[in-house]
Amino acid sequence: MRVVLLISLGFFLGPLVHGQTCCSGGVPLSNNLGLPNEGKNSWILGLNYDYNNLNTLNAGTEVLDDDSRLRITNSLLFNVGYALTDRFSVESLFTWVNQTRTISQFGNESFSETSGIGDAVFLLKYALPNVLGSQTVLNFGVGTKAPLGRSDLTTSEGFQLTADLQPGSGAWDVLGWLAVSKGLNFRPSAVLSGSVTYRETGANNSYLNNSSVYEFGNVLQANLGYTDQFLLFNIIFNPGLIFKYRKALADRIDTSEIPNTGGEWVFARPELGIQISPNMALNTKVEIPVYSYVEGTQLTPTLRFTMGISLILKKRS
Repeated sequence: MRVVLLISLGFFLGPLVHGQTCCSGGVPLSNNLGLPNEGKNSWILGLNYDYNNLNTLNAGTEVLDDDSRLRITNSLLFNVGYALTDRFSVESLFTWVNQTRTISQFGNESFSETSGIGDAVFLLKYALPNVLGSQTVLNFGVGTKAPLGRSDLTTSEGFQLTADLQPGSGAWDVLGWLAVSKGLNFRPSAVLSGSVTYRETGANNSYLNNSSVYEFGNVLQANLGYTDQFLLFNIIFNPGLIFKYRKALADRIDTSEIPNTGGEWVFARPELGIQISPNMALNTKVEIPVYSYVEGTQLTPTLRFTMGISLILKKRS
């Protein structure tokens, strides 16, 4: 009976809840993995700000003429990477997230906001240079997403907020990561790269005050891009264009799929890095949706912007 009630609520409230789209527990984890291995005993620190605006309402692939719903996620992302050897490295990602949801209908406005420490990622990586030919590097890694963020925040009236508004997912996930890059002969500074990330999600066994089990859908993400380098005013610039494909399965509650969750997306992501010193770089990314398909009716991303700084603290001479 409880499962039937929850599924029924999903059908009636789906257009208001707008199931999970591009983040798990609000945190853009997979978008920010893959620090380079700079050589044995090198440290890399990265600090990024990520802004994600969801103001597009889709039914399948159709964009609806409705801008009464707005979701905004602001995240601070702190990466730490350490190279144990020239091939083995470890990487971690820690997050803080602020989320707002605004629904404006019939002259009334409903506003919800949450903030807090989000989930974290820990990844062990191995690099294989030239295994696929000259100027290539193959990287693969395995890791986990640890549920550091809270998943039980409530409204002022004491009602627990839905899973997609929580800073954390309340579950351990398993991550697999594979990346390859190849230098191009026609330009020594040009690089073609690709990566695949797969997240097998775990279950939150204490959802809705321990009365239900919630599981975000498994996620597959693939990137293919081109980056280059040029010198201007004695400063090295690194422009790039990345295409990203993302597929998320439907969320589940008590083993039953939740309506209005899951879908497929394609994004174009222009990037620009600025090497302000040999050990410090600034980077910016703008992610624009090219194709969106959602199950049922959901809010889907309108624009994402990321900017940050990375620092190599120690590099082998």
